Amino acid sequence: MKKFNALAVIVSLAIFFGCLGIASAGTLEEIAQRGELRIAVQTQGAPFSFVDKNGARTGSSVELCELIAKEMGVKVKFLNYDWDGLIPALLSKKADMLAADMTPTLKRAMKIAFTDPYMYTGSVVFVKQDSPIQTLEDVKKAGTKIAVLLGSTGENDAKKAFPEGTLKTYKGGGPLLINAVLAGHTDAGVNDGSAVRGQAASFPPNSVRILEGQLSKSPLAFAVRYDSPDLLSWLNLFFLHISLDGRLDDNLNYWVNSLDWKKDH
Repeated sequence: MKKFNALAVIVSLAIFFGCLGIASAGTLEEIAQRGELRIAVQTQGAPFSFVDKNGARTGSSVELCELIAKEMGVKVKFLNYDWDGLIPALLSKKADMLAADMTPTLKRAMKIAFTDPYMYTGSVVFVKQDSPIQTLEDVKKAGTKIAVLLGSTGENDAKKAFPEGTLKTYKGGGPLLINAVLAGHTDAGVNDGSAVRGQAASFPPNSVRILEGQLSKSPLAFAVRYDSPDLLSWLNLFFLHISLDGRLDDNLNYWVNSLDWKKDH
């Protein structure tokens, strides 16, 4: 009986310390052992993440992610999702992190952990170049049809700014909104300003007009699960380093603050 009790204690201790070892293995260690960083992204979101005219995946977020993987010493694997599939992919552990032009809202932060913001932007309203709509006040007229992305900050901003409008929700990327406006399916569209300017560059010149003024000012950030505090700390340190050495400014000035990328991609 004593031998049995002693054996039970030994087994229990082995399980206990084994569990401690498992618990201590953080997300960074898992990524290092795997040799691969898995990132949930969109592919219809120029200038952040898209496939260019040469068939290559590129964009501001893509280049930042490639730099993250390089600094980690691992390969990067991009996983493609529609906008409303990004957070579920992260929570289901299909991805280690999420990299998109996503606003860290308080509602989203109830589910996922955001990095410190790396840039700021805001929702804008856009119309066809020859549209009679000239100001944000014009959009407030009852019955105005407005294209928005499902689950986006733009959708929430449009609901608040245009309560008398008729929202038409699209599932996918920002180009769908521009197509809807140009095809006459809606009178206007609402999306992140950086995304609209970047994506409009892929349509006929001067076909889209952005109305003066923003509906909001919002930060953008990447995200991880709350069970990955080590990865979150590492990413915040990464953004601090590249903001200090100028690599973040180089990225944003090329991809977001200009259309210089258009001639190359």
